[in-house]
Parts: sequence; structure tokens; C-alpha cells
Amino acid sequence: TSIQKPTPPGFQTNEYADAQLQEIVRKMRERATAYKEKLKDPVLSSPEGSPTVSPSKKKPPPPLKEEKKEEKKEDTEAKPEEDHYCDMLCCKFKKPPLKKYMEYLQLPDSIDSYTDHRYVAWLMLVTVAYNWNCWFIPLRFVFPYQTASNTIYWFTIDVICDICYLCDLLIFQPRVQFLKGGDIISDRVEMKKFYHSSMKFRLDVISVLPFDVLYFFFGFNPAFRANRMLKHNTFFEFNDRLEAILDKAYIYRVIRTTGYLLFILHINACLYYWASDYEGLGSTRWVYDGKGNMYLRCYYWAVRTLITIGGLPEPQTLFEIVFQLLNFFLGVFVFSSLIGQMRDVIGAATAGQNYYRSCMDNTVSYMNTYSIPKVVQNRVRTWYEYTWDSQGMLDESELLEQMPTKMQLAIAIDVNFAIVNKVDLFKGCDTQMIYDMLLRLKSIVYLPGDFVCRKGEIGREMYIIKQGEVQVLGGPDGTKVLVTLRAGAVFGEISLLAAGGGNRRTANVVAHGFANLFILDKKTLNEILVHYPDSEKLLMKKAKVLLKEKGKPAPGPPVQPTRGLASLFGQKQETPKLFKAMFGGRGKEGLARLLQLKREQDIQSRKKQKQRKKKKRGKKQANKNPEKETQAEAENMPEQEKKPMEPVASPAPPAQKEGPNADTKPKPPVVIHRGTTKESLIISMSPSPRAGEGEILKVEVKEKKKK
Repeated sequence: TSIQKPTPPGFQTNEYADAQLQEIVRKMRERATAYKEKLKDPVLSSPEGSPTVSPSKKKPPPPLKEEKKEEKKEDTEAKPEEDHYCDMLCCKFKKPPLKKYMEYLQLPDSIDSYTDHRYVAWLMLVTVAYNWNCWFIPLRFVFPYQTASNTIYWFTIDVICDICYLCDLLIFQPRVQFLKGGDIISDRVEMKKFYHSSMKFRLDVISVLPFDVLYFFFGFNPAFRANRMLKHNTFFEFNDRLEAILDKAYIYRVIRTTGYLLFILHINACLYYWASDYEGLGSTRWVYDGKGNMYLRCYYWAVRTLITIGGLPEPQTLFEIVFQLLNFFLGVFVFSSLIGQMRDVIGAATAGQNYYRSCMDNTVSYMNTYSIPKVVQNRVRTWYEYTWDSQGMLDESELLEQMPTKMQLAIAIDVNFAIVNKVDLFKGCDTQMIYDMLLRLKSIVYLPGDFVCRKGEIGREMYIIKQGEVQVLGGPDGTKVLVTLRAGAVFGEISLLAAGGGNRRTANVVAHGFANLFILDKKTLNEILVHYPDSEKLLMKKAKVLLKEKGKPAPGPPVQPTRGLASLFGQKQETPKLFKAMFGGRGKEGLARLLQLKREQDIQSRKKQKQRKKKKRGKKQANKNPEKETQAEAENMPEQEKKPMEPVASPAPPAQKEGPNADTKPKPPVVIHRGTTKESLIISMSPSPRAGEGEILKVEVKEKKKK
């Protein structure tokens, strides 16, 4: 600990300058650590920000005349917009200009029949004219509803329908695009040639032939307009285009099938009235008697006959019998085909619901076979019901697998890109990498109380919350809610990005309510990052930052800030554990004992050297007089040489001998004598020659060299 000297009188410390110096020192330390990490790992980017673009020189302001001209132009452009307001009662609202309506209604040079809704609206208008002819031409031909007093009204509507036919033939159909060798042809000349060479053009031309001119020779007979019913291609094209743009197309299919049935009954009613008129109204019990509403009575008979209900009067004549037999045969065929078509339509509309029910029934049957507890069965039923209600299907991937990859990506971007783009972990990554990741995400639904992951599990995937909430549990009993994560949050990314693998979950994560999560496993992410090295570097950088944050120790007591020059030096590092163990944990006493043992060892080694020198001298004298020398050597030999050599004491302190006569008195503490010595203590660490044994501590005492 450094002792701060008291400031001399008259010397004042500037606190602001002191704080600024400390801030500069802190920034320099951070910069030094960042550069050290940069040297260790070249993946990390430089801490210095990229240079900003130099601001471009502003152009000199335009002269005043040009400003005035621009203001005048803006005023003239703003005036027509201000005029489009309508006052209604006390409210004033803006009305879009007529030009926008005209631009929208303007007919394009080429028409895309699959995406242009204006073309579908026009087909609907032509279909209405076609249905008018199909329903009312037989009705007017058979029933006496067209009279001289109302002929002008029938004729006016017929002319309007003929105008629709002609506009479709001359204006719309020659502009419809078509496919040729996989290319969309939008050239006007080519489109006209293609339409004129088709069978549809021939039928359209026949359907608009003016046989109505025969009215002037044979009177107003609706039979001359029978060719108008040949424009059936437009009717079926309208059905296809309308089903393609409807959200629930099966509803229109049911209505269309019902319309087919009603139209066939309508034709049968017209035929029955024609047969009754041919036989004579009221001539027999089988024919129409001419009482009541003629159309409703005939339609009622057609329904009972075509559906084979029975209960009708028996035919009398041969014509009546043949007509009734043909009616029965036609009724059985038509009615059975319409019922089968209605069944197919309803079955296609409820196919998903039937699949869901069959899957759920099979699962329940399986659980009953193996006596699964009721608690588990109820949770399985809840999962099925929630998944079906929220998604409309059990597995979204089955639907997307039928589409090309580009379409799958387009749907995934519209549905999930907004959620994944909010994740902080993937901010700054390549957009195409995120697109590829969207195709690999798996959606899983968790019920309330389900464990998403448990503490201690090996983490192999990352989770992104699509919908719902999850809770991170901790505490001594594992029930304390540490944090609640909502839609757009990410957890488990440490296990996904860690390079070593084998990372275990550090907490329990439980679904709070119903939760829909995206799962991305480590193998899939590695396959994606192979093609995006820049994104991989960025993710690895973020992974290191996350690992550092997760691996930080718990914060200790707050350290008091130092002032003055003491802030330039860091805190004193703790003594290594190896030295603590060597010193016995007693500080100066352990070091003194180590020095004393080292001195004793040096004294013993000096004695051995002296004894070796004496032996060499004795051998030389023994060569001259061996007998005398051996006796003298035996007499002068010290007692220590006569005894066997004891092993050199180890640096560790000797253990006390156990026994009844052992001295139990504590040894006096070793005292370090202060003074100057000619010896120096050298402590060094060297690697062990054997693998796996770590390092060896060496302590040497050497004499200082004389100068």
C-alpha cells in the first residue's frame, strides 16, 4: 500500500484535471487491451472507428429569379390539389382527382389474366350477360312471357349483352398475354395473332353473329339468339380466375355446383311445359293443367321427377312414357354426378380438418393402448387443439415443401423476417445469410409449464421466440423467476456459437403460457456460415463478447477510487498459490525456514568436498607407505565418516518424530538476522521433462562475485 504524502501548504489539487487524467488513463488501458486481443485474434476488428466521409461542398445558392420561378411552379402544382375538396353537411374531406380514376381505368396494352383484377371484373360482366342468355332464351322460347307489350324491354337487354360480347371480342381478348416456350408474350401483334388462331376466337365470333336480323322476317323469336350460349369458355375462365384470388374458394365452388343443379332443373321445367303444350294443356292427368303459376308448377314437377322422389301421376300416351323414361335416366345420371361433385367440393374444403381429426384420433388410440396417464393425454390434446387453432395446420413445412425454394423464401420473409431481423445477435450480418437461415428454422409450440431446456443439459440449439413468453428460473430451489423473455428475444446462443462444444445449460427455461419458438441447431448454422465468412467472423466476435460477459465472476465489494498518481498503477496482484503452498502460508517465517535449510545443505556439501580432497591425499600417501597410511587414516577418520551416509534433507520442513520420548515442546521461531551477506537467492520455474507434470520450482543460493 502506498502512503500518500500530505500536500504542502499552498498547493491545491484541481479535481477536474484529476478526473480528466483518470479518464485518459482508463481509455488508454482499454485501447491497449483491445490491441492485445487484436494481436491474439486477427478476426476482431480495429477499435478505431472508420473515417467519416468528408462533407461535400455545398453548391452556391441559386439566384433569386430561379427561386421565384420554382415557387410559382409549386403554387401552380398545389392549386389543383387544393380544389379537390367536397363539403358535406359540416364535414370537409378531400376527394381524389378524376385523373387518378382515369389512369386506373385506362386499358393497358397487354393484360395479365392471372394478376389483373380489372380483367377478372370484366369477365364477371361478360359472365352475367352469358347467364342472362342461358337462363332466359329457353324460358322466353317455351313459356309465353314475351309479349308484344314488353318486347322492347327484352330487346334492350339483349342489345346490352351483345355489346359486352363485342367488346370482349374486339378489345379485351386480343390484349391478353400468353405463354410461348416459357416466355410471356406481351407484343400486341403477337397477342392478336394468337387469339385469332385459337378455338375460343371462333366460338366467340359464332356467338355474336347477328341472327337477330331474322326478327324482321319471322318475328321476335328468342330461338334466333341460341348462338349466344356458345360463349362458355369465358364463363369457365372466370371461374378459374375467381377461385385463384379468393381466400375461401370452396364457398364459391359450392355456390357454383348448386347453380348447375338449379339450371338443369330449369331446363327440365322448360321441357315439361313444352311437352305439355305439345300434348295439350290439361288434356291428360300427366300434363300441366294450366292452373296457377306455370313456371313454379313446372319447376316443382321437374324437381320431383329429376330427383326421383315419385308420387306423380302416371303417363298415359306413348310420348309421355318415353319422355318420362328419358327424364328418369337423365335425372339419375345428373343428380348422382352433382351429388358426387358436391361431396368432392366439401371434402376438399374440410380436408385439413379431417387430417387433423385423424391424427388426433390415432394419437389418442395409441396412448390408450399403452395406458398413458390422463394428465399426459390431456396435454397432448391441448397441444393439438392450440396448434390447429393458431396455425390452421399441424406442420407448416409439409405445405412449403411442395413449393420451389424461391417461393418458400418469399413466404418465410413475409412471415418471419420481421421477427428475426429484430434479434441483436444477427444485426450486421449478411441479409442473404438471414434469408438462408429463415428456410432452416423449425417452429415448435410449447404448452404452459413445459421446460424448453433444463439446467445441466448439453446445449445444441438456439431459440428465438416467435410468439408468447418464456421465463428463466434460478435460485436455490430453481423456482425463482430471474427474467421473462418475450417475442423477438434469443436464448441459448452461447451453446450455438461456442467453438469447443459440450456447453451445458446454466438455467431452466419454462414456457409461460403458450409459446411458439423457432429452433436453429448448431449443425445447420455451420452449414450456412460456410458460404458467409464475413458473417461468421462477426458472429464469432459477438460470441467472444458474450462468453466474457457470461464468464465474469460475481462482483465483490466496491473498491474505493484512488486519486492522484496512484491511479496510474494497478492493484497489487495476489501471491501465486504455488508460492503460498511452498511458504506454508506464513509469509516471512516460511521464507526464513527455506533459507536456513538451503544454508545447511550448502555446509554439508562443503564438508563432503573437503572429505573427498582428504581421500585423494591419503591415496597418494598410501602408494608410498600403504600400511601406515591406512592406520593413520582409520584413527583420524571422523565419526561421521564411519557411519553410513544419510540422505540429504529435502527442502520441506522435517516432520516431528512420534514416540513417548519425543520432545513435545514447540520449536522456537526462526529469526532472520538482518545484515549484508555475500549470497543471492535465485528462484526460477522450468518446464518438466515429463509431459503432464506442469513446471518445476528451483531455488538456488549463489555467492556474489567479487568486483
